[in-house]
Amino acid sequence: MSVISRIKSDPALKKLALWTLVPANEYRPRWWVKVFLNPFKHTRRSGSVIRRPSKTDLFPFRNFELGANSVVESFSTLNNAVGDIIIGNNTFIGVGNVIIGPVSIGSNTILAQNVVLSGMNHGYEDPAVPPVKQPVSTKQIDVGDNVWIGANSCITAGVTIGKHSVIGAGSVVTKSIPEYSVAAGNPARVIKRYNFEHKKWEREG
Repeated sequence: MSVISRIKSDPALKKLALWTLVPANEYRPRWWVKVFLNPFKHTRRSGSVIRRPSKTDLFPFRNFELGANSVVESFSTLNNAVGDIIIGNNTFIGVGNVIIGPVSIGSNTILAQNVVLSGMNHGYEDPAVPPVKQPVSTKQIDVGDNVWIGANSCITAGVTIGKHSVIGAGSVVTKSIPEYSVAAGNPARVIKRYNFEHKKWEREG
């Protein structure tokens, strides 16, 4: 049995390992984790930038990848505590974005300002226990290549956004959006699709 497997299978060892990585009652890694562990676990490709100040709550027990020439703008939050964050090449993450894994974002994609992608939800089923103390659930969010997500949009857990789709500003996306579509609203719905035969964007009936 590997060291990691043994730690995961032993509650006492797991608790001790988490204490060494995460300060008590906090959701961020200790400073030494960022400096000495994350660079060996995570991938930052050539030309990628995370502008300051941003909140990079990234842990070595999950993956984080930032593709070549991709930019995460200031005041953004990246948190991979419960799921990997993978960002492709030449992708732009706008000011004030919040990305909570598990999330995958393709290449040549734009997220405007204050967009939230959260692959995590808190449990609430037991009314005798505050939601913050109930188990969390996760569902993968996948955003394709060449996507544009407008400002102040929210993408919920389990959603897939197909390649070359556009999400209108202020949308709440609760269901997957097919490729080559324009979606908007709360909840978001498809309002246009690209017709390859006619070579134009056409409104949905």
